[in-house]
Amino acid sequence: MGAMRKSTYSGEYTCLRKRLAAIRASAGLTQRQLAKLLDVPHSWIAKVESGERRIDLVEFAWFCNACGNSPATEATRILRECMLPRRAGGSRAGGRRS
Repeated sequence: MGAMRKSTYSGEYTCLRKRLAAIRASAGLTQRQLAKLLDVPHSWIAKVESGERRIDLVEFAWFCNACGNSPATEATRILRECMLPRRAGGSRAGGRRS
């Protein structure tokens, strides 16, 4: 088995970061407002959304909850949109069509 590449530089991680920014924006929160809710510096949000800082599963759950979203629902959406392989013909795995 070969070495695993760094996920931070992958298209999947870029998709995750974009989804996090969209979750925050759809909640009507600025980076500063979300940072205040999470009790972190606003630069933490900026770094997570820009890819300068990785986010772990627990932090992902806190981020989603602070935005009023279910972490499980968001994780499922991110997996479907960003990480599951596409089938021939452009439809997503699992029978879901774009």
